[in-house]
Amino acid sequence: MAAEGSKLAVGAAIVGNTVVMLAKFVAFVFTGSSAMLSEAIHTCADVLNQILLMVGIVRSSRDADDRFHYGYGRERYIWALMSAVGIFFLGCGVTIYHGIQGFIHPHKPSQLGWAIGVLLFALIVEGAVLVLAWKGLWAKKNNKPFLTYLKEEADPAEVAVLLEDAAACAGVLIALSGIGLAIFTGEPRWDAAGSIVIGVLLGLVAIWLIIRNTFLLRGPAIPKEAEAKIRKILAETPIVEEVVSFKSRMIDLSSWDIMANIEFEGAALADQLEPSLREQWDKLETYEDFLQFSRKYADDIVELLGDKIDELEANIRAAVPEAKHLDLEAE
Repeated sequence: MAAEGSKLAVGAAIVGNTVVMLAKFVAFVFTGSSAMLSEAIHTCADVLNQILLMVGIVRSSRDADDRFHYGYGRERYIWALMSAVGIFFLGCGVTIYHGIQGFIHPHKPSQLGWAIGVLLFALIVEGAVLVLAWKGLWAKKNNKPFLTYLKEEADPAEVAVLLEDAAACAGVLIALSGIGLAIFTGEPRWDAAGSIVIGVLLGLVAIWLIIRNTFLLRGPAIPKEAEAKIRKILAETPIVEEVVSFKSRMIDLSSWDIMANIEFEGAALADQLEPSLREQWDKLETYEDFLQFSRKYADDIVELLGDKIDELEANIRAAVPEAKHLDLEAE
Protein backbone atom coordinates (compact mmCIF):
# COMPACT_ATOMS: atom_id res chain seq x y z
CA MET A 1 0.00 0.00 0.00
CA ALA A 2 2.87 2.38 0.82
CA ALA A 3 4.49 1.67 -2.54
CA GLU A 4 1.19 2.28 -4.35
CA GLY A 5 0.75 5.62 -2.57
CA SER A 6 4.28 6.63 -3.53
CA LYS A 7 3.72 5.58 -7.16
CA LEU A 8 0.57 7.69 -7.33
CA ALA A 9 2.29 10.78 -5.92
CA VAL A 10 5.40 10.43 -8.09
CA GLY A 11 3.41 9.50 -11.23
CA ALA A 12 1.15 12.54 -10.84
CA ALA A 13 4.22 14.74 -10.36
CA ILE A 14 5.89 13.38 -13.52
CA VAL A 15 2.81 14.00 -15.68
CA GLY A 16 2.06 17.44 -14.26
CA ASN A 17 5.64 18.68 -14.34
CA THR A 18 6.22 17.41 -17.90
CA VAL A 19 3.32 19.54 -19.15
CA VAL A 20 4.58 22.54 -17.17
CA MET A 21 8.17 22.05 -18.35
CA LEU A 22 7.17 22.16 -22.02
CA ALA A 23 5.07 25.27 -21.45
CA LYS A 24 7.94 27.04 -19.67
CA PHE A 25 10.46 26.27 -22.40
CA VAL A 26 8.03 27.62 -25.02
CA ALA A 27 7.57 30.77 -22.93
CA PHE A 28 11.35 31.21 -22.65
CA VAL A 29 11.72 30.99 -26.43
CA PHE A 30 9.23 33.83 -26.83
CA THR A 31 10.44 36.01 -23.93
CA GLY A 32 14.15 35.36 -23.38
CA SER A 33 13.51 35.74 -19.62
CA SER A 34 16.29 34.46 -17.33
CA ALA A 35 13.79 33.64 -14.60
CA MET A 36 11.65 31.77 -17.12
CA LEU A 37 14.62 29.69 -18.31
CA SER A 38 15.51 29.00 -14.68
CA GLU A 39 11.95 27.86 -14.06
CA ALA A 40 12.06 25.64 -17.16
CA ILE A 41 15.37 24.10 -16.02
CA HIS A 42 13.96 23.74 -12.52
CA THR A 43 10.93 21.82 -13.81
CA CYS A 44 13.06 19.73 -16.17
CA ALA A 45 15.23 18.74 -13.20
CA ASP A 46 12.07 17.88 -11.25
CA VAL A 47 10.84 15.59 -14.05
CA LEU A 48 14.18 13.79 -14.40
CA ASN A 49 14.53 13.38 -10.65
CA GLN A 50 10.98 12.12 -10.26
CA ILE A 51 11.66 9.52 -12.96
CA LEU A 52 14.60 8.37 -10.81
CA LEU A 53 12.28 8.19 -7.82
CA MET A 54 9.82 6.04 -9.81
CA VAL A 55 12.64 3.70 -10.85
CA GLY A 56 13.60 3.38 -7.18
CA ILE A 57 10.03 2.62 -6.10
CA VAL A 58 9.62 -0.10 -8.74
CA ARG A 59 13.00 -1.74 -8.12
CA SER A 60 12.68 -1.64 -4.33
CA SER A 61 9.32 -3.47 -4.52
CA ARG A 62 10.94 -6.70 -5.76
CA ASP A 63 10.67 -9.73 -3.49
CA ALA A 64 13.58 -11.17 -1.56
CA ASP A 65 15.63 -13.82 -3.37
CA ASP A 66 18.77 -15.93 -2.95
CA ARG A 67 21.03 -12.93 -3.52
CA PHE A 68 19.23 -10.48 -1.22
CA HIS A 69 17.53 -12.30 1.64
CA TYR A 70 16.08 -9.10 3.08
CA GLY A 71 14.75 -7.87 -0.25
CA TYR A 72 15.53 -4.74 -2.25
CA GLY A 73 13.76 -2.13 -0.11
CA ARG A 74 16.85 -0.05 0.57
CA GLU A 75 17.44 0.44 -3.16
CA ARG A 76 14.72 3.11 -2.99
CA TYR A 77 17.07 5.30 -0.96
CA ILE A 78 19.87 4.91 -3.49
CA TRP A 79 17.70 6.23 -6.33
CA ALA A 80 16.24 8.93 -4.11
CA LEU A 81 19.79 9.99 -3.21
CA MET A 82 20.72 10.18 -6.90
CA SER A 83 17.58 12.26 -7.45
CA ALA A 84 18.59 14.65 -4.66
CA VAL A 85 22.10 15.00 -6.07
CA GLY A 86 20.51 15.70 -9.47
CA ILE A 87 18.42 18.47 -7.94
CA PHE A 88 21.56 19.98 -6.45
CA PHE A 89 23.73 19.97 -9.56
CA LEU A 90 21.19 20.26 -12.40
CA GLY A 91 18.50 22.27 -10.66
CA CYS A 92 20.48 24.40 -8.24
CA GLY A 93 23.84 24.63 -10.04
CA VAL A 94 22.62 25.37 -13.56
CA THR A 95 19.92 27.78 -12.35
CA ILE A 96 22.31 29.82 -10.22
CA TYR A 97 24.92 29.84 -13.02
CA HIS A 98 22.37 31.11 -15.52
CA GLY A 99 21.14 33.73 -13.03
CA ILE A 100 24.68 35.01 -12.46
CA GLN A 101 25.24 35.19 -16.21
CA GLY A 102 22.01 37.17 -16.55
CA PHE A 103 23.12 39.49 -13.77
CA ILE A 104 26.54 40.12 -15.33
CA HIS A 105 25.18 40.38 -18.89
CA PRO A 106 21.62 41.65 -18.46
CA HIS A 107 19.18 40.98 -21.26
CA LYS A 108 15.84 42.74 -21.38
CA PRO A 109 13.10 40.13 -21.88
CA SER A 110 10.25 40.70 -24.32
CA GLN A 111 6.61 39.55 -24.67
CA LEU A 112 6.41 38.99 -20.93
CA GLY A 113 2.68 38.31 -21.18
CA TRP A 114 3.67 34.80 -22.31
CA ALA A 115 5.84 34.34 -19.25
CA ILE A 116 3.18 35.54 -16.83
CA GLY A 117 0.49 33.35 -18.42
CA VAL A 118 2.67 30.24 -18.37
CA LEU A 119 3.77 30.86 -14.79
CA LEU A 120 0.17 31.19 -13.63
CA PHE A 121 -0.67 27.93 -15.45
CA ALA A 122 2.35 26.30 -13.80
CA LEU A 123 1.23 27.52 -10.39
CA ILE A 124 -2.16 25.82 -10.85
CA VAL A 125 -0.72 22.48 -12.06
CA GLU A 126 2.16 22.31 -9.57
CA GLY A 127 -0.13 23.49 -6.79
CA ALA A 128 -2.49 20.59 -7.57
CA VAL A 129 0.42 18.09 -7.45
CA LEU A 130 1.59 19.67 -4.19
CA VAL A 131 -1.85 19.29 -2.61
CA LEU A 132 -2.02 15.64 -3.75
CA ALA A 133 1.39 14.89 -2.22
CA TRP A 134 0.50 16.74 0.99
CA LYS A 135 -2.80 14.89 1.40
CA GLY A 136 -1.11 11.51 0.89
CA LEU A 137 1.50 12.21 3.56
CA TRP A 138 -0.96 13.86 5.95
CA ALA A 139 -3.19 10.77 5.88
CA LYS A 140 -0.27 8.57 6.98
CA LYS A 141 1.11 10.66 9.82
CA ASN A 142 -1.47 9.43 12.38
CA ASN A 143 -1.11 11.52 15.54
CA LYS A 144 2.45 12.68 14.94
CA PRO A 145 3.38 16.30 14.19
CA PHE A 146 3.59 16.64 10.41
CA LEU A 147 7.17 17.94 10.32
CA THR A 148 8.34 15.19 12.69
CA TYR A 149 6.71 12.56 10.47
CA LEU A 150 8.40 14.02 7.36
CA LYS A 151 11.78 14.00 9.07
CA GLU A 152 11.67 10.56 10.70
CA GLU A 153 9.25 8.17 9.00
CA ALA A 154 7.82 9.40 5.69
CA ASP A 155 8.73 7.76 2.39
CA PRO A 156 11.60 9.86 0.96
CA ALA A 157 10.08 9.61 -2.54
CA GLU A 158 6.85 11.22 -1.38
CA VAL A 159 8.76 13.79 0.67
CA ALA A 160 10.86 14.62 -2.40
CA VAL A 161 7.69 15.23 -4.45
CA LEU A 162 6.25 17.40 -1.68
CA LEU A 163 9.40 19.50 -1.30
CA GLU A 164 10.11 19.74 -5.02
CA ASP A 165 6.59 20.96 -5.78
CA ALA A 166 6.60 23.30 -2.78
CA ALA A 167 9.86 24.71 -4.17
CA ALA A 168 8.28 24.81 -7.64
CA CYS A 169 5.30 26.84 -6.39
CA ALA A 170 7.62 29.16 -4.47
CA GLY A 171 9.83 29.40 -7.57
CA VAL A 172 6.87 30.46 -9.71
CA LEU A 173 6.05 33.23 -7.25
CA ILE A 174 9.71 34.30 -7.18
CA ALA A 175 9.85 34.29 -10.99
CA LEU A 176 6.66 36.35 -11.20
CA SER A 177 8.13 38.81 -8.70
CA GLY A 178 11.38 39.08 -10.65
CA ILE A 179 9.59 39.60 -13.96
CA GLY A 180 7.18 42.08 -12.36
CA LEU A 181 10.02 44.12 -10.87
CA ALA A 182 11.88 44.02 -14.19
CA ILE A 183 8.79 45.43 -15.95
CA PHE A 184 8.10 48.03 -13.25
CA THR A 185 11.68 49.31 -12.87
CA GLY A 186 13.00 48.66 -16.37
CA GLU A 187 15.97 46.84 -14.75
CA PRO A 188 16.40 43.32 -16.23
CA ARG A 189 18.71 42.30 -13.37
CA TRP A 190 15.62 41.72 -11.22
CA ASP A 191 14.77 38.90 -13.59
CA ALA A 192 18.26 37.41 -13.11
CA ALA A 193 18.04 37.88 -9.34
CA GLY A 194 14.85 35.81 -9.34
CA SER A 195 16.76 33.04 -11.09
CA ILE A 196 19.49 33.04 -8.41
CA VAL A 197 16.95 32.91 -5.57
CA ILE A 198 15.20 29.96 -7.25
CA GLY A 199 18.55 28.16 -7.49
CA VAL A 200 19.29 28.72 -3.79
CA LEU A 201 15.83 27.38 -2.92
CA LEU A 202 16.51 24.22 -4.94
CA GLY A 203 19.87 23.83 -3.23
CA LEU A 204 18.25 23.87 0.22
CA VAL A 205 15.71 21.23 -0.85
CA ALA A 206 18.47 19.06 -2.32
CA ILE A 207 20.66 19.26 0.80
CA TRP A 208 17.74 18.24 3.04
CA LEU A 209 16.94 15.25 0.81
CA ILE A 210 20.61 14.19 0.59
CA ILE A 211 20.90 14.22 4.39
CA ARG A 212 17.63 12.28 4.82
CA ASN A 213 18.45 9.55 2.29
CA THR A 214 22.03 9.17 3.50
CA PHE A 215 20.65 8.67 7.01
CA LEU A 216 18.23 5.96 5.82
CA LEU A 217 20.93 4.17 3.82
CA ARG A 218 22.95 3.69 7.02
CA GLY A 219 20.16 1.51 8.46
CA PRO A 220 19.10 3.54 11.52
CA ALA A 221 17.39 2.12 14.60
CA ILE A 222 13.61 1.82 14.53
CA PRO A 223 11.53 4.71 15.96
CA LYS A 224 11.55 5.00 19.75
CA GLU A 225 7.76 4.55 19.96
CA ALA A 226 7.98 1.20 18.16
CA GLU A 227 10.86 0.05 20.37
CA ALA A 228 8.84 1.00 23.47
CA LYS A 229 5.89 -1.12 22.23
CA ILE A 230 8.14 -4.15 21.72
CA ARG A 231 9.84 -3.75 25.10
CA LYS A 232 6.41 -3.48 26.76
CA ILE A 233 5.27 -6.75 25.17
CA LEU A 234 8.46 -8.48 26.34
CA ALA A 235 8.16 -7.05 29.86
CA GLU A 236 4.55 -8.23 30.18
CA THR A 237 5.39 -11.81 29.13
CA PRO A 238 5.64 -14.04 32.26
CA ILE A 239 8.50 -16.21 30.98
CA VAL A 240 10.72 -13.19 30.17
CA GLU A 241 12.94 -12.33 33.12
CA GLU A 242 15.09 -9.65 31.48
CA VAL A 243 15.89 -8.14 28.09
CA VAL A 244 19.69 -8.27 28.13
CA SER A 245 20.24 -6.43 24.83
CA PHE A 246 18.08 -4.93 22.10
CA LYS A 247 19.26 -3.97 18.62
CA SER A 248 17.30 -2.86 15.58
CA ARG A 249 17.70 -1.40 12.13
CA MET A 250 15.36 -0.19 9.42
CA ILE A 251 15.84 -2.22 6.25
CA ASP A 252 13.30 0.05 4.62
CA LEU A 253 10.25 1.98 5.81
CA SER A 254 8.02 -1.10 5.98
CA SER A 255 10.56 -3.79 6.92
CA TRP A 256 12.58 -3.77 10.14
CA ASP A 257 15.19 -6.17 11.53
CA ILE A 258 15.06 -6.61 15.33
CA MET A 259 17.34 -8.71 17.55
CA ALA A 260 16.87 -9.16 21.29
CA ASN A 261 18.86 -11.31 23.73
CA ILE A 262 16.45 -12.41 26.44
CA GLU A 263 16.96 -14.09 29.78
CA PHE A 264 13.99 -16.42 30.16
CA GLU A 265 12.46 -17.45 33.49
CA GLY A 266 13.15 -21.20 33.75
CA ALA A 267 10.85 -21.64 36.74
CA ALA A 268 7.91 -20.19 34.76
CA LEU A 269 8.54 -22.70 31.99
CA ALA A 270 8.84 -25.56 34.48
CA ASP A 271 5.57 -24.55 36.15
CA GLN A 272 3.75 -24.97 32.83
CA LEU A 273 5.12 -28.52 32.54
CA GLU A 274 4.38 -29.42 36.17
CA PRO A 275 1.19 -31.46 35.52
CA SER A 276 2.98 -33.82 33.15
CA LEU A 277 5.97 -34.02 35.51
CA ARG A 278 3.79 -35.16 38.38
CA GLU A 279 2.12 -37.74 36.16
CA GLN A 280 5.46 -39.22 35.10
CA TRP A 281 7.10 -39.07 38.54
CA ASP A 282 5.16 -42.03 39.90
CA LYS A 283 6.28 -44.18 36.95
CA LEU A 284 10.00 -43.84 37.72
CA GLU A 285 11.43 -47.08 39.07
CA THR A 286 14.94 -47.46 37.65
CA TYR A 287 17.78 -45.19 36.58
CA GLU A 288 16.92 -45.94 32.95
CA ASP A 289 13.38 -44.68 33.60
CA PHE A 290 14.86 -41.50 35.13
CA LEU A 291 17.23 -41.07 32.15
CA GLN A 292 14.36 -41.38 29.66
CA PHE A 293 12.32 -38.97 31.77
CA SER A 294 15.19 -36.42 31.82
CA ARG A 295 15.64 -36.60 28.06
CA LYS A 296 11.95 -36.13 27.44
CA TYR A 297 11.80 -33.26 29.95
CA ALA A 298 14.70 -31.51 28.19
CA ASP A 299 12.93 -31.90 24.85
CA ASP A 300 9.70 -30.60 26.35
CA ILE A 301 11.44 -27.51 27.76
CA VAL A 302 13.09 -26.73 24.41
CA GLU A 303 9.82 -27.27 22.53
CA LEU A 304 7.86 -25.13 25.00
CA LEU A 305 10.45 -22.34 24.79
CA GLY A 306 10.26 -22.45 20.98
CA ASP A 307 6.45 -22.22 21.12
CA LYS A 308 6.63 -19.28 23.53
CA ILE A 309 9.14 -17.45 21.31
CA ASP A 310 6.87 -18.01 18.30
CA GLU A 311 3.96 -16.62 20.34
CA LEU A 312 6.06 -13.63 21.37
CA GLU A 313 7.02 -12.90 17.76
CA ALA A 314 3.37 -13.12 16.67
CA ASN A 315 2.37 -10.64 19.42
CA ILE A 316 5.16 -8.24 18.41
CA ARG A 317 4.23 -8.38 14.71
CA ALA A 318 0.57 -7.76 15.58
CA ALA A 319 1.56 -4.59 17.46
CA VAL A 320 4.37 -3.53 15.08
CA PRO A 321 3.67 -4.87 11.55
CA GLU A 322 6.99 -3.51 10.24
CA ALA A 323 8.88 -6.00 12.45
CA LYS A 324 9.27 -8.44 9.57
CA HIS A 325 12.58 -9.93 10.71
CA LEU A 326 12.69 -10.93 14.39
CA ASP A 327 15.53 -12.70 16.15
CA LEU A 328 14.71 -13.43 19.81
CA GLU A 329 17.58 -15.35 21.38
CA ALA A 330 17.84 -16.97 24.80
CA GLU A 331 20.70 -15.47 26.80
